[in-house]
Amino acid sequence: MSPRTRVTVMAILVLLLLAGSAVYVQAFYRQKPLQEVQTDKKIVALTFDISWGYETPPAVLKVLKDHQVQCTFFLSGPWVTQYPEIARQIKDDGHEIASHGYRHINLTNFSKSEIKAELMKAHQAITAVTGESPRLFRAPNGDYNNNVIKAVYECNYRAIRWGTDSLDWMNPGISIIVDRINKHIHPGDIILMHASDTSKQTAQALPTIIENIHSQGYEILTVSELLAEAAANP
Repeated sequence: MSPRTRVTVMAILVLLLLAGSAVYVQAFYRQKPLQEVQTDKKIVALTFDISWGYETPPAVLKVLKDHQVQCTFFLSGPWVTQYPEIARQIKDDGHEIASHGYRHINLTNFSKSEIKAELMKAHQAITAVTGESPRLFRAPNGDYNNNVIKAVYECNYRAIRWGTDSLDWMNPGISIIVDRINKHIHPGDIILMHASDTSKQTAQALPTIIENIHSQGYEILTVSELLAEAAANP
């Protein structure tokens, strides 16, 4: 091989490597946790994380049923196993079942294989109790890094975060929770709330939150419905 040919071959190999890297970067960028969808339509997803307790979840479900609203619930594996009747009620009420992992830990502290084990252990628990095979995952504390994201997608999940955080878990006061959502809500938003027993003001704030969302002309959807609507109407 002549020196000139060798240089040409090396140049082609470098270009192919760069092209492959660009495709990987673009693909990985698309796999970042979803916080909202890009849309001009007044649609939002109301979501709830549950990791412990049996008093707040039924109270939240009653409000949602009274207002004929379907939401997405991110459930932890141990909670589903401990309170199977409530988990099945969430499904039977027409809400979307999603995963909140197994242990309520910061997954960024673990290896990819350990993260995948957490996800699949939760998946098995949720499926066994509800009969649903969830495909949406929200990391405990919204704690993501590249390792977590790769593990999530290798387990055939979609990584979800949030656009608006109600901060209801801090129990700052009912009016503060309501006002925070009113202030930050926007088209395509994913709203984070909690239905664990430690969130003591969520059920009380929820009726006003739903009424305010509707009065502003928004439709409340599940996360999967939000994704489908945005895809159908870019």
